[in-house]
Amino acid sequence: MSITTILQHSLTGISLGGAYGLIAIGYTLVYGILRLINFAHGDIFMMAGYFMIFSLASFPWPIAIVVTLLITVLMGIAIERVAYKPLRSSPRMSIMISAIGVSYLLQNLATYLFTAIPRGYPEIPLLKRIFRVGELSASLVTLLTP
Repeated sequence: MSITTILQHSLTGISLGGAYGLIAIGYTLVYGILRLINFAHGDIFMMAGYFMIFSLASFPWPIAIVVTLLITVLMGIAIERVAYKPLRSSPRMSIMISAIGVSYLLQNLATYLFTAIPRGYPEIPLLKRIFRVGELSASLVTLLTP
């Protein structure tokens, strides 16, 4: 295996690890503050991805990012107020069951609204830029993610 291949895979691994790290920080913050394992955490990311896909179909990408953030934040607030806040003084098992229910609801809502057909993410021209150093290449997304 060449040094270029090792560097290329390392760069990709750091980028992917950065994304996983951000998600893990979210889990840790929620558990650290509320002592609640939010089983819907990944499902909220999934819904944000769908919101972004459909926002990009209607708006230029800078506006689509803002719209997606607003919709996702509002969805998070609604979930917290409806599913978690009323159960704060309940036993931990009740809150865990509620979190599993929210996860199940979001998964099925996504299947109902967006179908189960896999979709490609729309291209954002700015993020398609490729940077090359010798034989090593990386997209702007790879460089921005970690």
